[in-house]
Amino acid sequence: MGRFTQILRYGRRAGVNQLRQGGEWRWLLFASSGVSGLVLLLRLAGLLQSWEWGTYDLLFRWRPPEMPEQRILIVGIDDDDIGHIKSWPMSDRLLAELLQKLQASEPVAIGLDISRNLPMPPGTEELDAVLKSIPNLIGIQTLADQSNIGITPLPVLAAAEQIGFNNVMIDADGKVRRNLLYWRTSHDNQLHKSLAQRLAWIYLNAKGLPPQPVPNNPSYLQLGRTVLRPFEASDGGYVRADSLGYQFLANFRPSKDIFDTVTLRDVLADRVAPERIRDRIVLIGANARSIKDFFETPYSAGLVSAPDEIAGVELHANFVSQILCAAIDGRHPSIRVWSDPIEWLWIFLWSAVGAHLCWRCGTPSRSFIAIIISQGVIGAICYIAFLFCWWLPLVPSALSLLGSAITVTSYIAHLQDELKKSKEFLNQIIDTIPDPIFVKDQHHRWVVLNNAYANFIGYPISSLINHSEFDFLPGREAAIFRDKDNLVFATGQSSENEEEFTDARGITHFIATKRSLHRDPAGNLFLVGVIRDITERKQMEDALKQTAADLARSNEELKLSEDGLRYIAYHDTLTGLPNRKLFYERLDQALEWAAINNQSVALMFLDLDGFKLINDTCGHDTGDLLLQAVADRLTRSLRGSDTVSRLGGDEFTVILPAISEPIKVERVAQKIITTLSHSFAIGGAEISVTASIGISLYPGNGEDADTLIKNADAAMYRAKELGKNQYAFSQTKP
Repeated sequence: MGRFTQILRYGRRAGVNQLRQGGEWRWLLFASSGVSGLVLLLRLAGLLQSWEWGTYDLLFRWRPPEMPEQRILIVGIDDDDIGHIKSWPMSDRLLAELLQKLQASEPVAIGLDISRNLPMPPGTEELDAVLKSIPNLIGIQTLADQSNIGITPLPVLAAAEQIGFNNVMIDADGKVRRNLLYWRTSHDNQLHKSLAQRLAWIYLNAKGLPPQPVPNNPSYLQLGRTVLRPFEASDGGYVRADSLGYQFLANFRPSKDIFDTVTLRDVLADRVAPERIRDRIVLIGANARSIKDFFETPYSAGLVSAPDEIAGVELHANFVSQILCAAIDGRHPSIRVWSDPIEWLWIFLWSAVGAHLCWRCGTPSRSFIAIIISQGVIGAICYIAFLFCWWLPLVPSALSLLGSAITVTSYIAHLQDELKKSKEFLNQIIDTIPDPIFVKDQHHRWVVLNNAYANFIGYPISSLINHSEFDFLPGREAAIFRDKDNLVFATGQSSENEEEFTDARGITHFIATKRSLHRDPAGNLFLVGVIRDITERKQMEDALKQTAADLARSNEELKLSEDGLRYIAYHDTLTGLPNRKLFYERLDQALEWAAINNQSVALMFLDLDGFKLINDTCGHDTGDLLLQAVADRLTRSLRGSDTVSRLGGDEFTVILPAISEPIKVERVAQKIITTLSHSFAIGGAEISVTASIGISLYPGNGEDADTLIKNADAAMYRAKELGKNQYAFSQTKP
């Protein structure tokens, strides 16, 4: 009793330690699954979408600077340009002059990001002529959608199909994070191409790198060395997003100091060197604040100040640059994401990490430090992955880790309180049960053992306390005990089971263990087990079972022997078909059934034409193989209720019960002749054989088996006389 009191005195510390030694995994798995499941529900409901977009944008802004884009030149029209030309939109003549000056320097393509569908005289005819003379010019149109009123393109460019739409996908928080290559609108159900796509395709075709669909997946695009996958509605942190058309998560480049930019005044005054235009894509668009053609991107920070927006022409330049960098430089144009199952697993793993760390640390202060470090690890992994164009779920994994940590910490505090209150209950157990017993907590650790139990297993109590069967018994036996304990814990019902038990001396006993649950005043559950040794009784039962099994085995062998003899007696040894004896039984049964049910029965006699010649020339072994092949074809060409028999030699019979009209018998006979007319592959050679068939019908050609057999046999010989490889009906009346 003194040792037991001492154990109870340190129960609070020992209880927590015993949970940490291996029994906690099931509970930790449950806690991790619950927390990660809750986080996933919040994510699927869209409650984390704004947070995930925010961290996504932050990762963009934390990326290191990139090299300037040398393949694109932006001709920006700022407020000073508008003041200089004194009108907006600019006149057709001024626009024609601008395009002529740019085209003279031989750019690869020109993108006109200016909405313009009405003439702006003077100079309209002059502009039309210039537009027709520049085949690499792409204008814009705005497609009608929920956010935009449709704006038609310049008629000359529309007629030449030199247009691309300038619509962009704007998320709920007002930012553009996706590049839109193709779009099919409900208005005209036509597939439209974006401005960025048209310009990039012109450049890549000129460089001998035409984009093309991936052979094994046409919905993916091959851009040089890069494969581009279309955006889906649940990619990354998105929830039920609009994924119509062909979109992808844009891998933005910071607009500042990335694109070479000149003003409209610079071009008109010939202050732009031709080298800055030649072999480049030139994008013309307004970047004047007064035009209000500006957009927010992931680089648009706005927590304490107004968001840093970029002009529409810079946005389209970014889109074009992403495609060119992918095809030529190998920079991925899209931010890639994991599939949903992998993201779910990632979130669950961090939930499990949070639960495990707090369980191992034990104290709140150590757990706090571990969680801070783990959160830093998550952030570092996500940042490094983002440098390689992967968007990992940072917010859900961080929340899962934190949620599991809080859950486990709360549970440990509750557990320590439970163990503190269990002293009185455990004293009652040891005093009231005189038989050899054990007491386990919910984590399958022995907390109380009496001397009878210690003597039975062969180890001292001090070695057993705070351990389980897995530490002392063979693994198979310990696993069985664990399953029985779990059943009692799960159902709350007492049980009595028989098990094997190997003591320290290596002697295996058969035992009957009665298990029951008891709850202490603090609400803690304990399993109490009482053991009885039933080895002698079990041995007697096993002996009786062995005797019964031997007797049953003898009866089974006798039955198998009888079945085998019956099969041999009623079946042909070569083909396995019913023999003459079983044929007569089946025919009598068919005639008896037909007489009672007023039905007809057809009997066919079948003889192979020229079989003797095949037997004499190719040998009896080949003849036997041919007979087996014929039997197989006959069986497969008939109904399951029909009977195919071999009477001997090359003679076969077919019984067709329940025949409603003779025409059906003719169809069966013709089917057999057609089936057998195909050559047989026997021993590497092709062997052909035909059959002559005689048919008699019940009751038209006889009302008993012998009469039908005689008439069918006679009809078969008549079929041979008529030229073989055909069938003939008996013409004999009863």
